[in-house]
Amino acid sequence: MTKLTFVGIDETRFEVEAEPGSTVMENAIRNGVPGIEAECGGACACATCHVYVDDDWADAVGGPEPMEEDMLDFAYDVRPTSRLSCQIKVKPEFDGLVVHIPERQG
Repeated sequence: MTKLTFVGIDETRFEVEAEPGSTVMENAIRNGVPGIEAECGGACACATCHVYVDDDWADAVGGPEPMEEDMLDFAYDVRPTSRLSCQIKVKPEFDGLVVHIPERQG
């Protein structure tokens, strides 16, 4: 299992165990992490699972693909490390990954 940490706007940390091959969004929903809405269910058709990848992890996770980049236009307060959590597949090398939840979605 791979450990993921979600950091809320109030700095509350939510640590979850994630199965490789699942998405960061699926793990947030499965574990009741507040602030991740995922209205489209992970189809990259909304921006309600927007997160900021922690600066220490940005290079390892990489940037968005073109379709994801288009959807990020609908996200609130997009930053250089913005990603849709439905598009980040969990890998064993992401053990310890930290993502920050924006103040609001969409």
